[in-house]
Amino acid sequence: MSSTATNSLLLAARVLLAIMFVMSGLQKLVDPSGTAGMITGAGLPAATLLAYVAGLFELVAGLAVLTGFQTKIAAILLALFCLFTAFVFHNGAINIPGFSPEANGLLTVFNGLIFWKNISLAGGFLVLAAAGAGAYSIDARRGSVAITA
Repeated sequence: MSSTATNSLLLAARVLLAIMFVMSGLQKLVDPSGTAGMITGAGLPAATLLAYVAGLFELVAGLAVLTGFQTKIAAILLALFCLFTAFVFHNGAINIPGFSPEANGLLTVFNGLIFWKNISLAGGFLVLAAAGAGAYSIDARRGSVAITA
């Protein structure tokens, strides 16, 4: 594959991996209540504070990947974040009191899909960490290693 094609694919991968985190981070910073509820449900302390911290992290790390700035570090951190959220928030059955068994079953299916989505995203971020941002990035302009094969 040409270096132009490889670097174009790395740019596309960065955009596709980052956009969800940029949007999610913004949403958490504007309205942290849903995330704070999940954090409380997981038994973690300081739910609202952690929701804001998660939102800021997602926004900053997402923008770093998007622009290709400190990409390897941001990608590793996002991979760890995805694994953490998969196992802490999306692992197991959902049983909301007052919901029908069918509704809880459907929510459990959705939760399982989100679990595997996060695992898959972690894999994508690890590939990005290994490959680097490519030539169309701030890292490349700063002299970091970019793929040119």
